[in-house]
Amino acid sequence: MVSRGSDDTSTEPGRPPRIALTTYYQEGSWGDWRSIAAIVPGTYVEGVAAAGGTPVLLPPVGTDPSVLELMDGLIVIGGVDVDPRFYGADRHERTSSQPSRDEHDIALTRAALDRGLPLFAICRGAQILNVALGGTLIQHLPDVNPDAAQYQPAPGRYGKVRFTTEPGSRCAQLLGESAESPCYHHQALDAVAEGLVVTARAADGTIEAVETTTEPWTLGVQFHPEENRKDARLFEGFIDVARRFAQQRDAAADTARHQSPPRGSQALADHDREDALHP
Repeated sequence: MVSRGSDDTSTEPGRPPRIALTTYYQEGSWGDWRSIAAIVPGTYVEGVAAAGGTPVLLPPVGTDPSVLELMDGLIVIGGVDVDPRFYGADRHERTSSQPSRDEHDIALTRAALDRGLPLFAICRGAQILNVALGGTLIQHLPDVNPDAAQYQPAPGRYGKVRFTTEPGSRCAQLLGESAESPCYHHQALDAVAEGLVVTARAADGTIEAVETTTEPWTLGVQFHPEENRKDARLFEGFIDVARRFAQQRDAAADTARHQSPPRGSQALADHDREDALHP
């Protein structure tokens, strides 16, 4: 497990890492009102805050990947199925998607990878990660796995999955050789994209985690760790990485500021030289 009590905590003491989260965009209700809204289940934002981060919501409207320059990490949350057109497949009758949200999440995922931003992708988020890098999905697990009903036992009811991790992986470092988590999905990763490796599987072979083997720190999980309030290790590990990322970036920016001459200093120096030549 990665400790939150890291020795590398000197830069900007007290500032928690800023964590962007993708959101749903659909009908919701509040007070007397019912309308379209940007929605994030509270367990995600509570998980970020409890681990020491500041949650920042990025709804799939007015997408601007450059906003990640202000962030210290990105979480791509769960939700509806990824549209199969993004990985070149025909639509299954059980697939339900929101292509505009797919475009938003894929754009942010690719931008995070390009910028070296720590990335934590959960359930649908892990599928988005795989598709963004060129991988494919199984659109309906029960078609290929008769026991797959355990992953989505009933509408609005989480299943439970136990999985084993690959030795030496980020997943294993945070969770140990095996772990258990709530889950809710009828799709899963199929062909794993280049650049990702499988680091956890359920007993039936279902892929439960993928990650990059190089920087930036990237982890995608098929299960729902935000729903496991008794086990915050993945959120704590991610926030710890985001904190170190922020410290290193802030330190580099501070060094650059000290190495650069103040604005206008060169012009003043040139003016002084002119005065010396013409007393």
